[in-house]
Amino acid sequence: MHRQIAGALTGRVTKWVVLVAWLIVIAAASTFAQKLGDVQNNEASSWLPSSAESTKALDKLQPFSDPDNIPTIVVYHRAGGLTAADFAAIAGQAPQIADLDGVVTPSDGAPTVTYPKDAASGQRLGLVSKDATVATSVVTFNLGSEGWNKMPPIADDLRSITHISGVDVHLAGPGGQTADAADAFAGIDGTLLYAALGVVIVILLFTYRSPILWVLPILSSVFALFTAEAVIYFLAKYANLTVNGQSQAILSVLVIGAGTDYALLLVARYREELRRHEDRHEAMAVALHRASPAVIASASTVAIGMLCLLLAELNSTAGLGPIMAIGVLVTLLVMLTLLPALLVITGRWVFWPRRPAYGSDEPTTRGLWAKVGNRIAPRPRTVWVTTSAVLLIACLGMLTLKTGNIPTDKQYTKTYDSVVGQRVLVDHGLADTSTPIQVVTTPEHAGAVVAAIETVRGLGPVSDTVPAVGGVKYLPVTQTVDPASQTAADQVVAVRHAVRDIPDTLVGGSAAIYLDTADAAHRDNRLIIPVVLLVVMLILMLLLRALFAPVLLIATVILSFGAALGISALIFKYLYGFDMADSGFPLFVFVFLVALGIDYNIFLMTRVREETQRVGTRQGSLIALASTGGVITSAGLVLAATFAVLGTIPLVFLAEIGTAIALGVILDTMIVRAVLVTALNLDLGARIWWPSRLDRTAEPAAPRPTSVADA
Repeated sequence: MHRQIAGALTGRVTKWVVLVAWLIVIAAASTFAQKLGDVQNNEASSWLPSSAESTKALDKLQPFSDPDNIPTIVVYHRAGGLTAADFAAIAGQAPQIADLDGVVTPSDGAPTVTYPKDAASGQRLGLVSKDATVATSVVTFNLGSEGWNKMPPIADDLRSITHISGVDVHLAGPGGQTADAADAFAGIDGTLLYAALGVVIVILLFTYRSPILWVLPILSSVFALFTAEAVIYFLAKYANLTVNGQSQAILSVLVIGAGTDYALLLVARYREELRRHEDRHEAMAVALHRASPAVIASASTVAIGMLCLLLAELNSTAGLGPIMAIGVLVTLLVMLTLLPALLVITGRWVFWPRRPAYGSDEPTTRGLWAKVGNRIAPRPRTVWVTTSAVLLIACLGMLTLKTGNIPTDKQYTKTYDSVVGQRVLVDHGLADTSTPIQVVTTPEHAGAVVAAIETVRGLGPVSDTVPAVGGVKYLPVTQTVDPASQTAADQVVAVRHAVRDIPDTLVGGSAAIYLDTADAAHRDNRLIIPVVLLVVMLILMLLLRALFAPVLLIATVILSFGAALGISALIFKYLYGFDMADSGFPLFVFVFLVALGIDYNIFLMTRVREETQRVGTRQGSLIALASTGGVITSAGLVLAATFAVLGTIPLVFLAEIGTAIALGVILDTMIVRAVLVTALNLDLGARIWWPSRLDRTAEPAAPRPTSVADA
């Protein structure tokens, strides 16, 4: 039945039906795919679960502050000291700032623009540094739910108004950070996609050595990406699926990378069958019948592994799971329907100038990976023990890895204006008044809360001047440190400890959000990593119909993950100059490397199992390595290159994710799959299939070198 379905999809008539159907789908999907950025939610507060204390505090704070408000700090800095003319100019800018779109206006009609009139009054307000070289103005914008997209042009207008000759002016606080973050993610829709496609095209040109063939996998991958983005758009808009800039970036590279991987496997098997079948429709039917189980198993493993992220507390992480699963499953559908139809429609000429003629020899039997297998075969135990030892040594690099909240001034790979402004504030002892610790309590407990907070060292003043609303008292506490720093997190912990015995009291604010996000990420790491391992192992057991082989494969993937993380940590510290990684970094890398890394073992081991039934495990392992080695290596290079392209987005988190996953994929394809797994197969022989019947199949003790006859 499976072969009949494969043949029906690529028949002389149905191939055209499939093509027309996909053209209709992509025509409709492309319109909605372009709107995906409109439904992104990049506010860190929206990523937290409802159980987080900072989330509960936000709910209590709704009467005091609109969640769409974006406080923005204008930082003025003159190295020699601000002059009276500078202060006059700052004061003169207030009316122009008030005329900008979205400036919040209180009930008395006066715009919310707080500015220093002079050094003396400014110092009392906390708007001027003690050395009078830095002054700040504060303006709050409310641009509605689309503030993320609307803030960049408003920020440009604000910079034009606040320009003063000889004074360095920066935009800090949430407003400046929002504008810069929007700029950082501006390349997701265009630059990132084009860079990923460019890298993949180059690799495919070298792999296929054809100026034409690469077009079909690339076209299919783009169709898959647009279709997946359209589906995700509707889920984000109507089903509250959390989509942010990071998840959209990772989706792009995953679909392009995974799609090309599946295409490489299918095309390689199709080329084999074209040498054995004169009719290309029959060749594709056999190729699809033989290759699709591995591709389906691979995509299912990735999708199910990604869906394990739904167990995460962080909404951003939980949302990433279905986003990636949708991307992979749509890609699977495209690669098993559209790509085969395109290949059959175009015919053998698409392989020009190396057309696979009917009856010609299969070159993989004497290629590089056949030679590698033959070199491993005489001493497989020595090879796998040595390889394992080297990978274990590489794992030691994890001891240098620090995870947590990345400070604001170190979140980007290039220097943004808001980062400079934040540094100026910190260096000159000025508080970021736009991001206080936000304490909510009841009016009757306000005095006790203020007294408790004043026992915490390092904090600014506590304001108790905000009137209570609906039985809720809001007490903002000024912080003089970066809210994303560890010091700010420690202060939040200290404040929570100080007020822990006071009823109906919650501690929130930006620093608390960062802290709760890190705590949730660490909890997710501890829960999801074991679950993913268990799920992937169960899938392998069903696929390979054995117990021992899946355990071995999972062990090799864990070893590969540890080595990738260890080497990456050393690269971050000594090459990139990154001090730490985000709290969610280990989980992201683990899920992607386990789900994607196991792909290559699936590609290899399904072929080993197929050949084992014919020539035994040891000989089958050599044949499988020889026949799949080239395509798996190419697939690994494609996936590594596409994830490395994440580094084009100037975010430290994405640069670290891209580096670690790219390195892990290379280790998987070049070392773990080709050397370690093959050596284990050759050493253990049929025992790897325990307890299936293949475990009891007699075979030669030592395999012979692969040859044309073997294939």
